[in-house]
Amino acid sequence: MVEGNAVHIIITDAWLARSQALHLSGAKLLAAAAVASVMTMLGAVALYHWVFLEGVRQSWPGFVPMAKMVTQGEVDSKELYMRENLDAMARKLGEMQARMMQIDSLGERVAGLAGLKPEAFKAEPAGSGGILVGGHPITVEELRSAMGELDQRTESRVDWLTAVESRLFDQKMQRSLIPTQEPVLGARVGSPFGYRIDPITGNTALHTGLDFPADTGTPIYAAAGGVVIVQELHHAYGNMIEVDHGNNLITRYAHTSKVFVKKGDIIKRGQKIAEVGSTGRSTGPHLHFEVWVAGVVQDPRPFLNAGESLAATELAKKR
Repeated sequence: MVEGNAVHIIITDAWLARSQALHLSGAKLLAAAAVASVMTMLGAVALYHWVFLEGVRQSWPGFVPMAKMVTQGEVDSKELYMRENLDAMARKLGEMQARMMQIDSLGERVAGLAGLKPEAFKAEPAGSGGILVGGHPITVEELRSAMGELDQRTESRVDWLTAVESRLFDQKMQRSLIPTQEPVLGARVGSPFGYRIDPITGNTALHTGLDFPADTGTPIYAAAGGVVIVQELHHAYGNMIEVDHGNNLITRYAHTSKVFVKKGDIIKRGQKIAEVGSTGRSTGPHLHFEVWVAGVVQDPRPFLNAGESLAATELAKKR
């Protein structure tokens, strides 16, 4: 029975001989209708899902093509996603290969500076395919192969550049152990190497080094790196220092006023080791500088000239 916006339902139980009345208002009716609709929809979805799966499993007519149509969209989306990622990786691989070409070009020049054959740097590892060239969509196998070749090529370049670095380091060490640094900066050469009239005895004698006249206290720098093997007061050389540079090469610094190193010290090229003086057999403040190779005294001038030429070359490269 309906009265206004309410529904009255009377339930009669014949066995118990009694009746029960239910009163449903408008709000309760709407809630009940909503619940019923939801339950109906869920039931329909469940039924559709069961029927669809059962139809595909049992190969009912029309269900297999329908399943292919439903799943085709998902497959296409996955393939598109994979293709986009493969293309992005291929572009990145191309950039890496282009950078590898730049490294190859730089490595050839550095190898030449190190005295190594640049052709050896160009040698490709076995199976190298060169730069990845687009023309068709790249496959996973092609991408994997190209990345493997790039990895192998990178390893070979690392080994080669390590060898170049070692060679350049050896060359740098050798240069640092050759007396090419001016021992007194800016000083002119007074007496050169060779025979001259001895200023004390007046007789002709071999002058075994170069003299650098300078004020007492002027810094004296090591012409090359090495080990101090002599530091003593000599009757002729005065306060004297001898430095062993290896390969039977020794430099000597004489007549110093102050000494800042001792026997056994390891010194660096350009390190201040003493100051100009006039100790020993000397007529005025100056540095007497000698170079000995395999026990034979040499003219220091060619060594110092080589240092000046090297400095000029490096300056020109910087410009």
